[in-house]
Amino acid sequence: MFEYLNGIITEVDPAYVVVDVNGVGYKVQVANPYRYQQDEKTKIYVEQIVRDNEQSLYGFYDLNEKRIFLNLISVSGIGPKSALAILAGQDLNGLISAIENNDVKFLTRFPKIGKKTAQQIVLDLSGKFTAQGQMTLGEEPTVLSSGNKELEDGMLALESLGYTARDISKIKPKLQKEALDSADAYLRAGLKLLTK
Repeated sequence: MFEYLNGIITEVDPAYVVVDVNGVGYKVQVANPYRYQQDEKTKIYVEQIVRDNEQSLYGFYDLNEKRIFLNLISVSGIGPKSALAILAGQDLNGLISAIENNDVKFLTRFPKIGKKTAQQIVLDLSGKFTAQGQMTLGEEPTVLSSGNKELEDGMLALESLGYTARDISKIKPKLQKEALDSADAYLRAGLKLLTK
């Protein structure tokens, strides 16, 4: 129904952003909300998913990210939240390479992706990305900020992607030693540690 939203980011939450389009606020679940800045004018590609008890908008930084999301949710056992968790790592070349090279171990690093689901991803999606050309994300916006709030927001975003409190507590001491300047940076660093 919707292809994209052009508007202003009015809220950045660990699991979603709110995009104001001509006075209407759309709650959009995204893989990494900290790629966006509050009061920033932006274009977010979206996919609306309607279920019996809910309607949700899922947002993407660019069309490549959206295409990968749509491919992922076409796999049996992969829901929208799992697909967002996979996209949050933002190593799309690594993801495509893992699918093409039958690297099940790489795929099982993501939350709620077991060996059987990882094998299904390879079976269903192998060859699809090379046919579409290699997909990579666009450039990152720079978010300058500091303080412990960024670390906490990054941890909340990891939790919203499906990582357990136990997993997050294991990596938090390592992240506290790093002087990162944004929730986005903490989220990325956390994802690297969790997917090692």
